[in-house]
Amino acid sequence: MKPTSRLRILDHLRKHHTASAMDLSRALGMTRANARHHLVVLEENDLVQVIGLRKEGRGRPRNVYALSRHVLGDGLDELAHLLLEEWAAELGEGQRDRVFRAIAGRLAKRSSGPLAVRLAETVKQLNQLHYQSRWEAGASGAQVILGHCPYAAIIERHPELCRMDAFLLEASLGLEAQQTLKLDRSGQGMPTCVFLVK
Repeated sequence: MKPTSRLRILDHLRKHHTASAMDLSRALGMTRANARHHLVVLEENDLVQVIGLRKEGRGRPRNVYALSRHVLGDGLDELAHLLLEEWAAELGEGQRDRVFRAIAGRLAKRSSGPLAVRLAETVKQLNQLHYQSRWEAGASGAQVILGHCPYAAIIERHPELCRMDAFLLEASLGLEAQQTLKLDRSGQGMPTCVFLVK
């Protein structure tokens, strides 16, 4: 099967590290307009990023692209794991919770008004932090569903981060939050965490 133009662009960037639309046009035998179109789509999907500008002939400077950090990775998972491991070794359980509450308080934006408004504002804030969250009313109280764990790469080694999520909800909503499901796959296959707030 012949690779698509976008796969060819990604492969070119893997081999050559950077390229402009003109570079890709020459190397891959496509028009500059076509190369620019594919680069825009790849950038929208967080596969490439603009890393600078380059003067190419007359006219304004052109964007220079490289593979995104998302594609290349960055080693932050292992660094975060080691930092948490060292930090946890220095503190007792109660001290850890105090620090996690303080961190959650710094991340949280306290919502006010009726519960439905506070929940909507909290979900919006969580989504800015990459949780892909939503809330639902339930017989026992409101449930906040986290569709993505921003700490998924280290959560197995650091389950205490789930307590920080509970503290974050409590700081945002002014209510107690209790985790009822952790990385549950019973829904649509994606692991979700559920917190009951009341």
